[in-house]
Amino acid sequence: MTFTDLKLHPSLLKAIEEQNYTNPTPIQAQSIPQILEGHDLIGCAQTGTGKTASYVLPILNMLLDAKDNAKVVTALVVVPTRELVQQVCENITKYAAHTNIKHVPIYGGASPVNQIKNLKIRPNIIVATPGRLIDFLNNKHIDLKNLKHFVLDEADQMLDMGFVKDIKKIISFLPQTKQTLLLSATMPKEIHAFAKTIQKNPREVTIERVSSTVKTVTQSIVFTDQKNKAKVLEQLIKTDEKSKCIVFVRTKHGADKLVIQLLKQGVESIAIHGNKSQNYRNNALSSFKNNTMKVLIATDIAARGIDIEQLPLVVNYDLPNIPETYVHRIGRTGRAGHSGKAITLCAPEENKELQSIQKLIGNKIPLEPAFQ
Repeated sequence: MTFTDLKLHPSLLKAIEEQNYTNPTPIQAQSIPQILEGHDLIGCAQTGTGKTASYVLPILNMLLDAKDNAKVVTALVVVPTRELVQQVCENITKYAAHTNIKHVPIYGGASPVNQIKNLKIRPNIIVATPGRLIDFLNNKHIDLKNLKHFVLDEADQMLDMGFVKDIKKIISFLPQTKQTLLLSATMPKEIHAFAKTIQKNPREVTIERVSSTVKTVTQSIVFTDQKNKAKVLEQLIKTDEKSKCIVFVRTKHGADKLVIQLLKQGVESIAIHGNKSQNYRNNALSSFKNNTMKVLIATDIAARGIDIEQLPLVVNYDLPNIPETYVHRIGRTGRAGHSGKAITLCAPEENKELQSIQKLIGNKIPLEPAFQ
């Protein structure tokens, strides 16, 4: 199957071709026709397999067909983090390049004045985090009475981060008749229960086993004491100093502390977490993407909002206490069919978390050959 077979608008096909995409991924091939037919949808696929395009492309297509919605907000995408807002907007920019469809990002940690000013362009699509969106809705900066398409991207993280009340509040501003799409890389039972309260007879598309990891990622583990992890990480980084990697830690303090530890060992890195300003986070991501900085230390705020082409390595410096988070972390590598590697550093006190992860993914993670 090709994108042409999906009968998308010529302007979208032109943009897709410019991105050198020919064949839709399984989640795209199965979701796009269902969305174009107007069905509500629950989509579950491994991270890095094109979930964003699976809903952005059909929504753009329907907006192009609905000429009467030229200057109203017709689609709303709600995501959990600022980084994911930016990632989704980057995708919309690429796919809508040959259309007049406009979109605006709305998120906290940035000037509300500038965002309110941006809304004056009368966008067709808004991509937002819940908190700032609710503020704007309460203050009547955004009118969603003409909304046709409502998307919850990374729906499981919305529940993990306690956004359920916020989502219900947002839904109270939406018209009853609309298309509702839920997408995620993991699909806990809570998602299905929540979906029943906001969707009508949704079609379900599940690619691979729920919460499975992509085959393009080679996973391994290093057993070590907590106090020795920084030294092990240094060895991993210096094995191939030309490559770059994302290192995931559990806490903001741990991220900043690790940057200092690595610097003492002659390894430069930069930390990104919720206490950093938006400008700092943007600059950190930019320096990582353009290879100015090779090592990015991140809390899980970045686990689902970073899309780096051909990222060779992800390191779990601390094991997450939520096993599904592991799937999202290692999904930063091995994206779009490229190969990648994920190495987990496990201290004795983290064995419980390791067992939960291995139970979730259905596999025992092998030992890292370089440390056997």
